[in-house]
Amino acid sequence: MDPSVLFARHGAELHDHGAAAQTTPTASHMDGMDGGMSGGSHMSMMSIFQTSMATSLYSEKWTPNSTGTYAATCIFLIVLATLFRGLLALKSWQENRWLERELNRRYVVVNGKAPLAENLSRDSLAKNVVLSENGVEENVVVVQRPTTTHARPWRLTVDPVRAVIDTVIAGVGYLLMLAVMTMNVGYFLSVLAGTFVGSLLVGRLISTSDH
Repeated sequence: MDPSVLFARHGAELHDHGAAAQTTPTASHMDGMDGGMSGGSHMSMMSIFQTSMATSLYSEKWTPNSTGTYAATCIFLIVLATLFRGLLALKSWQENRWLERELNRRYVVVNGKAPLAENLSRDSLAKNVVLSENGVEENVVVVQRPTTTHARPWRLTVDPVRAVIDTVIAGVGYLLMLAVMTMNVGYFLSVLAGTFVGSLLVGRLISTSDH
């Protein structure tokens, strides 16, 4: 075979191999691209506060397109946050009302039951003591509060109403949470403003456990 033909064929093979090496990315290059794409998606998922008025709330149809509609949306969130505090106060007031009814029900005299004096004499938590004031002594009975607390009985007139109130409170709370999760500064400040107004009006009626 002619040496010039063999040399030309060998040169063509080297050229094809170099072109393939240039067009085919290496594994390390692909890994670098994947890492860059994952890093970019991670950065895009990070939330930051923004001040755009065209921020949707609960739905794409609820997207303010002017200063007036944005202000109305903020006022709505203030009212909703105030209502949330009012619902917490309502729950505390209702729980106290139910508790008073149960405590009053315990003092009803039932026919056939032992009188109070006899019950107290058998009560291990009751103690006879003598109070003295200005030389006057008086025998009294001190009843110690039991350390164990008993569950309150289920009542048809109480527990369904409590469940409805708790459900409404949870729904309003989640709506406020979704508004804050938009990371819109105006929406966030509106929720805080409503919380302040609600606590200012009825905060004294909310028990510590409901906060």
